[in-house]
Amino acid sequence: MNNRERLHAIMNYEKPDRMPAVHFGFTPEVVEKWVREGHVSKDILDLEEYSFEAEAILSEKLGFDFGWHANRITTTELFPFFEEKVVEHLDNGFDKYLNCDGVFVLQRTGAKSIPTEVDHLLTDRDSWEKHYLPRLTYTEERFSQAELEYAKTEQAKGLPIGLHCGSLCGRIRDYLGIVGLSYLMADDEELLEEMFRTVGDLCYHSVKRTLETGVQFDYAHFWEDVCYKNGPLLSPVMFEEYTAPYYKKITDLLNTHHISIISVDCDGLVDSLLPAWLENGVNTMFPIEVGTWDASISPWRAKYGKQVKGIGGMRKHLLSLDYAAIDEEIQRLKPMAEELGYIPCPDHRIPEDAKWEIVQYYCERVKDIV
Repeated sequence: MNNRERLHAIMNYEKPDRMPAVHFGFTPEVVEKWVREGHVSKDILDLEEYSFEAEAILSEKLGFDFGWHANRITTTELFPFFEEKVVEHLDNGFDKYLNCDGVFVLQRTGAKSIPTEVDHLLTDRDSWEKHYLPRLTYTEERFSQAELEYAKTEQAKGLPIGLHCGSLCGRIRDYLGIVGLSYLMADDEELLEEMFRTVGDLCYHSVKRTLETGVQFDYAHFWEDVCYKNGPLLSPVMFEEYTAPYYKKITDLLNTHHISIISVDCDGLVDSLLPAWLENGVNTMFPIEVGTWDASISPWRAKYGKQVKGIGGMRKHLLSLDYAAIDEEIQRLKPMAEELGYIPCPDHRIPEDAKWEIVQYYCERVKDIV
């Protein structure tokens, strides 16, 4: 079997010849460390961060088969992005700058943490119509023939290719901030509904345009990241109200093109959002971030049955420990993997403290899990 065949077998509850070793990418810091340690050529640092080319090099050397997040996209984000620029140098060593999403953040040079949001360009209808609505309208310029050709090249190698379907809520959260989103629900629900409709239409038309090329994608993928350790950042009722019509419209379109594996990337405690996704055509959870809440596909299977599938659930921090820790994790994941409809994968990008030889060992072990 090649990796396309393995994916389709597992997600259709058919036994594969082996489990594929799947990853969620690598942090720039771990790549730099592995270059210093001599495991990979420094030429990889000349490639763009998180690029498919860099990840292909690392995958081959480590023993991974493919990355789940490496799906092709007709951009559904702002087009064009805002020009990133420093707007103020602060006395405490931080810079206040405008990022590509129109968010003002504080960042210290060399810092590795997520920048602190302090303000947003998007605050009301005027800023929406002036700065965002024109950037969230579908145009043919968004379509990338080069992306499509690269996808076909990967498919010819026996690799599964995914179609990125965008974000129906997460990007709106980015543009407004969680406080701005929360206030807008009460202050101007009509405007908020227009934002969701605009983003939903953009995602639908982008997906439709890509599918019209006739390329057969193996899976489709959404991105949200609207949960944290205690649950979703907005109520499940409101999430479903705002997003369900667009999820359903897009997943129905995907189904007509014989795409049945439809995943969503959402970190945090996602349990209360599962009904909205499952009822509207999204059937595969990713990356099943284990966290302090001990996420696992097992309780979801007990509640929803085999309609819920998954990619992820392997505790990435164990890659910095030892062989025994990997053996123990494989034993924990084995019963879930044997049920099929599930592929283990580190639950986020491989972190800076991961050990090269331990990552290699994980890849060897996970391939034999079924």
